Amino acid sequence: MYILPAIDIRGGKCVRLIQGDYSRQINYQDDPVKQAMDFAKAGASWLHLVDLDGASAGQPMNVSVIETIAATSNLRIEVGGGIREESAIMQLLDLGVERVIIGTKAVSDFEWFTSMTHRFRNRIALGLDARGSSVATHGWTQQSSHELVDFAQKAAALPIAAIIYTDISKDGMLSGPNIERTSALAEAVNIPIIASGGVTTIDDVIKLSKTKVAGAIVGRAIYEGTFDLAKAIKTLESKNG
Repeated sequence: MYILPAIDIRGGKCVRLIQGDYSRQINYQDDPVKQAMDFAKAGASWLHLVDLDGASAGQPMNVSVIETIAATSNLRIEVGGGIREESAIMQLLDLGVERVIIGTKAVSDFEWFTSMTHRFRNRIALGLDARGSSVATHGWTQQSSHELVDFAQKAAALPIAAIIYTDISKDGMLSGPNIERTSALAEAVNIPIIASGGVTTIDDVIKLSKTKVAGAIVGRAIYEGTFDLAKAIKTLESKNG
């Protein structure tokens, strides 16, 4: 299992939203590029990047920041937020992004999502955000009628790179991840599941590493100082070794 430190960009700065609520924003680092370099120095190999402006606008909005991070770091980058057109996928991949996360459009237009996964094989990840067992869309502002595991299994039949599963009730709360539900999701599909939401301590990562979960995204806990990224990476490396 690997760790993906997170950068959420809004207005060109690193922020965090509590449970995806745009009115509950915490500001952190003014320079996302510097933050990405700090993550790389700590030993990270991946970066989870969310364009919050893009998520609300329905199209990528912080492209210049993403381009700079991709050009100046050796991090493998996954990007989500407002990616709902083929042109946006192509633009991000051309910038050097490793994989593109599609959430809302995958839920609202599964036929289009299917075609994109075949067009960009293993370069697209499904962003599956849920409150309880129900999938949410549009930057977590709307609830869908889809059930989490059913939709994940449907998507797992496609040539996607991974499923990024976020438990909205846990996101930004520093209360620990939903290990039971995340583990159950990982057991239900045969593609990598990346856990997101609530990871707060190294112990949380160790617990997740004992499941079939492939990776864990950590955001607010790093910025708040409850999670030592470099130490956590070394801990996982020693366990894997």
